[in-house]
Amino acid sequence: MSKHGRILVAMSGGVDSSVASVMLHEQGYEVIGLTMKTWDYASAGGSSKETGCCSLDSINDARALAVGYGFPHYILDIRSEFGDFVIDNFVDEYLAGRTPNPCVLCNTHIKWDALLKRADKLDCEFIATGHYANIRQHDNGRYVISKGKDENKDQSYVLWGVSQQNLARTKFPLGSFAKSEIRQMAMDMGQLELANKSESYEICFVPDNDYRSFLRHKVEDLDERIGKGNFVLEDGTVVGKHQGYPFYTIGQRKGLGIALGHPMFVTRIDPNTNTVVLGTQNELEKKQAWVKNLNLVKYANINEPLEAVTKIRYKDAGAQSTIQQFNDHMKVDFLHNVSGIAPGQSAVFYEGNDLLGGGFLM
Repeated sequence: MSKHGRILVAMSGGVDSSVASVMLHEQGYEVIGLTMKTWDYASAGGSSKETGCCSLDSINDARALAVGYGFPHYILDIRSEFGDFVIDNFVDEYLAGRTPNPCVLCNTHIKWDALLKRADKLDCEFIATGHYANIRQHDNGRYVISKGKDENKDQSYVLWGVSQQNLARTKFPLGSFAKSEIRQMAMDMGQLELANKSESYEICFVPDNDYRSFLRHKVEDLDERIGKGNFVLEDGTVVGKHQGYPFYTIGQRKGLGIALGHPMFVTRIDPNTNTVVLGTQNELEKKQAWVKNLNLVKYANINEPLEAVTKIRYKDAGAQSTIQQFNDHMKVDFLHNVSGIAPGQSAVFYEGNDLLGGGFLM
């Protein structure tokens, strides 16, 4: 019998989840590896070679590692659930003039549920992933996510939506390690190829990072349906034509195809009129935001104003703010102006290194 019980580990075939599985195996857990097939490369309409976590090579790499260490490995096909929820939402959000956050939705509604359902079938008490984050139980009884040791790799931002019920059964073995340490562990394991695997920062179902081509592939006659529209200034002055509002995001400066003599940014998108509003850096900045679809992590409620650092995108350093909850909404008042508040993206709140919770920008 294992020392710590049975644990189901999500294995993508990359260095992080692979080292996490071996780490738990060596700690005395009875590890079962699981690789989730989330999408069909052909359905993405990409033109390059299949790569990333869902490729056949990655699945084979995960299985080979499991076999080498003597623990079982399974493949779980969740393409239907993933496509129906994550990809459909991705398309719908762009068509609504917003910027989607598919990794958050996948973690919240697909991956954790899929892992725990299979964990129950396999009699696993816990699940584990290769995310760079930490988890502990607070004095108030709630399970709290905190930032990983490696600030450059911290992934707590994309985990704000995971429920308390699911966090109670989750482990993050890599949270107290730097990425360089994990690569060294892979080398020490004799997994030189694994240690040197490159990382992918693209959305898994848009492997060439061209979301515009993906939208055109998924939505029949998208260009004809939407058509070209007007670039306008904040006062309504028309300054040019654009290719269609879904192909632009708040804060975008490059690729506008228009020259006005000074840097201009997308400040607002109106899908009803197919209008993209351009403005200066100052016009892009705001001092307040509203957030919906809250999931609170550290505390059950935040009804009184609370000082917090708010991140409005994954690589955002975060900004000092005061947050206050109003039912399922959070009002965020920033100490200083912040740039590029994009509806649809996640706003995530921190108290020190602890994740307070998050939601979607309105």
